[in-house]
Amino acid sequence: MRAERIVARGFRNLSDLDLCLPPDGAVFLGPNGQGKTNLLELLYYPVLFRSLRGARDIEVTRHGEAGFQLTLFLEEGRRPRELTAGFRALGKQKRLTQDGAEPERLGDAIGHWLAVAFLPTDLRLVQGAAAERRQYLDRVLSLADRDYLRALSRYRAALAQRNTALRQHRTELARAFDPALSVAGATLVRHRLTWTAAHGHAFTGTCVALGEAAEVTLRYRGDESLSEPAGWTEALARAATGDAGLAATTVGPHRHDLELRLDGRLLREVGSTGQQRTAAIALKFCERETLAAASGAEPALLLDDVFAELDERRQARLAARLLAGGARQTFITSPREDELPDAFHLEMLQVDAGRVSGASRAVSA
Repeated sequence: MRAERIVARGFRNLSDLDLCLPPDGAVFLGPNGQGKTNLLELLYYPVLFRSLRGARDIEVTRHGEAGFQLTLFLEEGRRPRELTAGFRALGKQKRLTQDGAEPERLGDAIGHWLAVAFLPTDLRLVQGAAAERRQYLDRVLSLADRDYLRALSRYRAALAQRNTALRQHRTELARAFDPALSVAGATLVRHRLTWTAAHGHAFTGTCVALGEAAEVTLRYRGDESLSEPAGWTEALARAATGDAGLAATTVGPHRHDLELRLDGRLLREVGSTGQQRTAAIALKFCERETLAAASGAEPALLLDDVFAELDERRQARLAARLLAGGARQTFITSPREDELPDAFHLEMLQVDAGRVSGASRAVSA
């Protein structure tokens, strides 16, 4: 899956651009604050039609502009080939089109362009609270499986309604949402358990391939009986008194975690920054493999300063992993050319004050 061109105006600090994208990807070079990460955010936007960094559309709009618009052109033969998003600050109106036609639902728009992004803030996948890892699972599985996306939407709606009833001390009304919560929640837990079992060995193997000597493991932490609707009846009954007291639902996948361990201990507590970054990158490779298997095409990689805080050995191994298999596009940011591994080669593009220009030569071995 390759993108050939991106056209945009009014997006972040980027000057209006019409950029042809190299088939293999590129390195965006430039000092901090020039717009390198904004370029990755722009390329990721058509994946979910929202900001990679969780910003609202009004925050993505360039200061002083009435809105933004972008069009991503995919490689010849893909349908749809043109993915467009436009946002007007007045009225906060967003319009999406695919080859000029508006999809009926947002869910119909996603999945036509797939990319996996790594930002330095993704260290929160390892260092942060369980909510970070749940969000990771929900994003990956929603992009890979429409059934999961639909179940997630139904679960969130039922959970919100149940919690509202609990806050109003209407326990009978809260229980009325239990069937919907159970069916949708069981789907989420079942998919999450299946994914973790399928990718646990690959995650560990990627950490080893990137230079980690200690064993890093991945497992799902949650009540596995909730993978079937029948398992919810007893669990919700046990939690009923506590839920009423807290005015919140304490049972379900919204309370579960994806547990990362280093030699049996929690990685976030004992791992070095390099080890934690290695694990976060390994999760991104699991995401790429998941989306590739589901779509039959290689997602692009969008990597922001990915080599930072890795020793030379890990940098070299990561570079080799990124360059293996030329079916994907890879876009990387770096402040300087000399911060890239020697054995790395992609076309270089300079980013200066939001403008993108060709560099004097390519990074090569």
